[in-house]
Amino acid sequence: MNTPTPATSQGEKLTEDAAYWCMRLHDEDCTDEERLAFQRWVEADPEHAREFAEMLEIWEISSALPSSASPLAREPASVIEFPRPMPRQPSRLRRFAVAAAVAFFALPVIGYTGWSLGLLPNDYRRYEAENSRRHVELPDGSEVDLNLGTRLTFANFKNRRSVSLSEGEAYFHVSHDTQHPFVVSAGSGTVTVTGTRFNVWKYQDEVVVTVTEGSVRVSSDDQHNQGSTLTPGMQARYHSQDYLPAVGPADTAAILAWRDGKLILDDMSLAEALPLINRYLDQPVLLADQSTARLRVGGIYNTDDIAGLVNTLPKVLPLSISKNEEGSTVIGLR
Repeated sequence: MNTPTPATSQGEKLTEDAAYWCMRLHDEDCTDEERLAFQRWVEADPEHAREFAEMLEIWEISSALPSSASPLAREPASVIEFPRPMPRQPSRLRRFAVAAAVAFFALPVIGYTGWSLGLLPNDYRRYEAENSRRHVELPDGSEVDLNLGTRLTFANFKNRRSVSLSEGEAYFHVSHDTQHPFVVSAGSGTVTVTGTRFNVWKYQDEVVVTVTEGSVRVSSDDQHNQGSTLTPGMQARYHSQDYLPAVGPADTAAILAWRDGKLILDDMSLAEALPLINRYLDQPVLLADQSTARLRVGGIYNTDDIAGLVNTLPKVLPLSISKNEEGSTVIGLR
């Protein structure tokens, strides 16, 4: 078996992202927020626009087929228009996919071709948990607990199971399948497993991965990074600019307390606690200065009333709460 080179893996991820956006933009329930996210993705790198244009070419060929011929043949729900980039020389896989679409114009092979090449999934699902926690079972038999304000998608490809965590927190119990890896994309990195239990939390550009059973490999998007392996009781933390994740031990009971509706702050600084608090608030709370950030807080709180926690801080610490010119809540020393 040929092991894909880092450059090949990076190219496959770009193709997968382009296929994902092609599907989402043609879905009638595509939201305005997703359209803006797509626009940002396209503008981030000229390669993104070129890859999407090539994927759209395949889609447009498939849309000419009778609706019974292809699962991809349906009217788009007002796809975002953007200037087409200058074409590049198509890759061998893309040329083959387009040739297959043309050669079998009247046959239901577009979806199968995309599946067989690992470009398109045969199953795609989207899950959200807004104001309450949610437990879902994925099509592959894996189970996921979603924390408040969490959004993720699942796509089943021929050679992998792909999950994208766009925001929030999720605890995964992955169905074991060594031939079909389970890959979670969050922020600027990925988590790869074949069967295990682990927690992923994404807040702004920070991602924290905690393992409770089995092992996972955490890698950044840098094509030269081989990643770090985590075993039970270990945690990896990374930001968008990190080459390698920071790895260390984890208090799994405190980290997973959210599944019981609890937030445990174990004598941590306000700088450390605020991201954990802000994930449950509609508008994030800000710290006035470094002196405020160094104050420490502890206790067990109900995740359904984190706003109440913020209001009680001045009662237990020498703090005051105010609003800045933008209307954001600011915590500072009295």
